[in-house]
Amino acid sequence: MERILPFTEEHHQFREMARKFFETEVKPHHEEWEKNHIVPKEVWRKAGENGLLCPDVPTEYGGSGADFLYNIIIIEESSRVGNSGFFISLHNDVIAPYISTYASDEQKKRWLPKCASGESILAVAMTEPGAGSDLKSLRTSAIDKGDHFVVNGQKTFISNGQLADLIITAVKHDNGTISLVMIEEGMKGFERGRNLDKIGLKAQDTSELYFNDVIVPKTNLIGKQGQGFRYLMQKLAQERLVLSVAAVEATRLVQTLTLQYIKERKAFGQKIGSFQNTKFKMAEMATELEMAQVFCDKVVMEHMKGENTTAEASMCKWYTTEMQKRHTDECLQFFGGYGYMMEYPIARAYLDARIQTIYAGTTEIMKEIIGRSLGL
Repeated sequence: MERILPFTEEHHQFREMARKFFETEVKPHHEEWEKNHIVPKEVWRKAGENGLLCPDVPTEYGGSGADFLYNIIIIEESSRVGNSGFFISLHNDVIAPYISTYASDEQKKRWLPKCASGESILAVAMTEPGAGSDLKSLRTSAIDKGDHFVVNGQKTFISNGQLADLIITAVKHDNGTISLVMIEEGMKGFERGRNLDKIGLKAQDTSELYFNDVIVPKTNLIGKQGQGFRYLMQKLAQERLVLSVAAVEATRLVQTLTLQYIKERKAFGQKIGSFQNTKFKMAEMATELEMAQVFCDKVVMEHMKGENTTAEASMCKWYTTEMQKRHTDECLQFFGGYGYMMEYPIARAYLDARIQTIYAGTTEIMKEIIGRSLGL
């Protein structure tokens, strides 16, 4: 089906390059990364050399100054090979925009060039043991000491937590307001906890972080003091939208793997794909996937025009991630016992899909947001 997104010849050429990168630099190594529970920093630098990091960052700050469709292409090609460890979209589409939008010119010049080259890896620390979607319950404190803050607290479930050099951290002041500060590798009192053992995303370093009297200069305050909650809310729509793009492509991969299998595997003397139940199930899933693709593309276009897509991004996020989870489960069934074996990509896809309806706002939170947009 032809996409409604306005991809140009330059976009298609970029896609070919991105596809080659993920096919050669990510796919063959992913199983090893899963065993090690971490991605080597080398792949980040290679991605930077190929212009795959922060493509929409202005050229004066080390990026390519490209439009957002280049980011979309990177997300799709990453998901196309089943990448669930090298969190390039988190770096490009979720965290770097906080710097591009809210940081000062001096901060942009200090941080963004290394983010674009792969020398610096980004993380964002919001979630705490007692505060997930409810950001107002944050307890990590920042005491104002004039020219610096003293930060104390703990964060958990932080993606890129072991590798990150720059961590945008949500902190709370005495007056209850929230700010965003950049905590950098090497700051005294900043410690990384264990690399968390998850049921999926085995190659992704997801960690606990600890801040014990960390002195953070005010030159590392991002935007205005006390405006952190507003900044986080403004950027969540894009985070949810890019997760939707990834979910659509991940679902497409699962369907492709399944089609290949059911066209070859036989049961009762005939190919599994020839059974009516199989045909109907695959037909239903193929239809739903194409409908999700069109809606997702529509919201991407609206987002690129600068329109408020808070509700629509929430619709995309819950629907596409629930679709991914459900389709992966239904497709695994066609593999029979082999679908339960970790050597088969469908088994790994099944485990990786489970987190999709949880992070960046659960399905329930998405529906709450949509309900409020309806005046309920």
